[in-house]
Amino acid sequence: MTTPSSAWFGGIRRLLWRLLALVCVGLGLLGAVLPVLPTVPFLLVAVWAAGRGWPALELWLLDHPRFGPSLRRWREHGAVPRRAKWAASVMMIASAIMVLVLDLPAALRFGVPLLLACVAAWLWTRPE
Repeated sequence: MTTPSSAWFGGIRRLLWRLLALVCVGLGLLGAVLPVLPTVPFLLVAVWAAGRGWPALELWLLDHPRFGPSLRRWREHGAVPRRAKWAASVMMIASAIMVLVLDLPAALRFGVPLLLACVAAWLWTRPE
């Protein structure tokens, strides 16, 4: 039996999942037109969040003609297309160079490129 307070918290939780999904869809749509902002990672988070609070949006994203196949490949196999790996790697290298050139604290100048290298190494281990 659900109590009124647990129903209230459940409604708030669902609202927060929906809000996260909408924000990520919005950022993903911006990424579709802005070359410096990625699209699919935001849509992956959107599908994940929608699955917890908005099943209709989750299905819509998974069935989307342009983004649905990539989202389904990731969900089913953890797969990332080679072209996406290259694009992400080039952007990470450009970001690392920018961080190294800027006058930033040493921890950032070395930590950020190290983190990006770890992400790139992980990314290249994903199936295609």
